[in-house]
Amino acid sequence: MTEIPEHLLKRSRQRRAASDVGGDEAAAVTPSATAPATTAGSAPAASSGPVERAAAPTPAGPPPPKPDSAVVVAYKARRRIPFWAMVALSALPVWAFLYVRSVTQSPVESVGALGVGGEVYGGCAACHGPAGDGGVGYAFTGGEVLDTFPNIEDQLRFVYFGTANYDIAGVESYGNPDRQGGVRITGEKGPMPAQGEAGGGSLADYEILAVVCHERYALGGADPDGEYTEEFEQWCSAESELFVDLEAGGELASLHERFDDILPIGDVPAAGTTATE
Repeated sequence: MTEIPEHLLKRSRQRRAASDVGGDEAAAVTPSATAPATTAGSAPAASSGPVERAAAPTPAGPPPPKPDSAVVVAYKARRRIPFWAMVALSALPVWAFLYVRSVTQSPVESVGALGVGGEVYGGCAACHGPAGDGGVGYAFTGGEVLDTFPNIEDQLRFVYFGTANYDIAGVESYGNPDRQGGVRITGEKGPMPAQGEAGGGSLADYEILAVVCHERYALGGADPDGEYTEEFEQWCSAESELFVDLEAGGELASLHERFDDILPIGDVPAAGTTATE
């Protein structure tokens, strides 16, 4: 339906009022006669009211996220290591170090004969045990080595020549013949390999003294401040002149010729001596 403009309606009302006064001439004028004709193809008159504004289009939302791959799903599903466990694991090396230090027996001295002896003894541990508690070879702990060799010279000689050379020489008592329970050359344990170069071994004379000092004082329980003070000062202390002499190229076999008050070690196996000799 076409809306009639207000000014035409006003004009129509005026003419209608005039027709009531002027008769047939006024009646001839009708709103339909004065109104402009509209055709089917004509455009509708513009509305005098406010034009409605079209609503803004709704913005499109973000695209849906891509699904995780099988690897990512497995990673997210696995159990996480708790924070406290990571702290505990990071401290394990420290705990291991402290544990090793707590169970490792420290040498009496860290320099001189005992310092060298602790390193040389690594080659003896396979037979005598890391702590000298025995194995294929005899034990040094509990005073065993001191009972067998009350004089250090006898132990030095035996380590230098070894069991085979003693057997060849026909020497049966390589240690203290008065040892309680008898001498230990019974074959109960494995033979002692010769360590000295003259006996086919690979240790220098100063290394033999060093490892014997380690076996007596670090493992065997000899007290450097008690019964064995004199021996320790002479042979195994950091100020030992005998050790310095051997380090400089001296020989065990001739030590008694250069120093007083020691038993001859000699260049061949010899029978062991008692504690009073």
